[in-house]
Amino acid sequence: MARRFLVTGGAGFIGSAVVRHLVEDTPHEVCVVDKLTYAGNLDNLACVAGSPRYAFEKADICDVQAVRRIVEGFRPDIVMHLAAESHVDRSIDGPAAFIETNVTGTFVLLQCARDHWQKLEPARKERFRFHHVSTDEVFGSLGPDGLFHEESPYRPNSPYSASKAASDHLVRAWHHTYGLPTVASNCSNNYGPYHFPEKLIPLVILNALEGKPLPVYGNGENIRDWLFVEDHARALVQIALEGRCGESYNVGGASERTNLEVVRAICRLMDELAPNPAIGPHERLITYVTDRPGHDLRYAIDAGKITRELGWRPLETFETGLCKTVRWYLDNRAWWQRIRSGVYRGERLGSVA
Repeated sequence: MARRFLVTGGAGFIGSAVVRHLVEDTPHEVCVVDKLTYAGNLDNLACVAGSPRYAFEKADICDVQAVRRIVEGFRPDIVMHLAAESHVDRSIDGPAAFIETNVTGTFVLLQCARDHWQKLEPARKERFRFHHVSTDEVFGSLGPDGLFHEESPYRPNSPYSASKAASDHLVRAWHHTYGLPTVASNCSNNYGPYHFPEKLIPLVILNALEGKPLPVYGNGENIRDWLFVEDHARALVQIALEGRCGESYNVGGASERTNLEVVRAICRLMDELAPNPAIGPHERLITYVTDRPGHDLRYAIDAGKITRELGWRPLETFETGLCKTVRWYLDNRAWWQRIRSGVYRGERLGSVA
């Protein structure tokens, strides 16, 4: 049965991957709600914008009147909430925006979704879901062993992760207090096409292409579990449609790498796919920079629950996903050149003077 998905943050990196998947691979209808801040980009949705099953609303999720109007007009079966300020370094420089969007915005959306859900006829009320999309960073930092699972205690260490932890708790409270049918998910680090170039992988790809230094924080030994964004998009839609009400699901790529390993892997691909005799091996561009404050040592996800209950698993390995990602940036210069020419030029963020 076709459903009506309202996707907040649908012009962003992960959100646009979800929307492209919904329009291209499923019969569902989609309404994107996005404020179009620096990381929201309608170019990410150009390939599906002509579909009759796609609609777009420019709005701030903190604007109660706008959110209420959109929800009442579209009458969604599923609200998938991805809108968020998401970059740790930016949260260090300016935490207020993270509290406003990630906490207040989630509260507004929950209230409007609850009002909508309560008015639905019984059959639609039964299948309604509010899917809150979060991050593994709410769990804090792991030591050399162990994995985050759905029952891991929350220990956020940055303004970003603290704001996401707060929003997770709001969603849980609205389910237990008001009965709102929610599902939640916490993911590991995403990468792939259309990734805004302030994040590690696209920043290194573009800097390498331009012969600029490749910044590595500290000694480069911080470890992340990497998840290809298109695998994540499939997981999110599956959780929204099939996840158990009131449950949360961890989504990971089973691809732990140190930051230095990631940068070196990109260098090898750039040597192969975009060799530059003036530079030589791209590893020569690696530059160690002062670590960011509160930099968590290691994140790693146990994705066993979503595999056992829903049958999801990633289709890409880190090697295949990274190769697809590098090729995409090489083939889509117009997309990132518009960003590099104005909104973001690759400068250091989150250094704390």
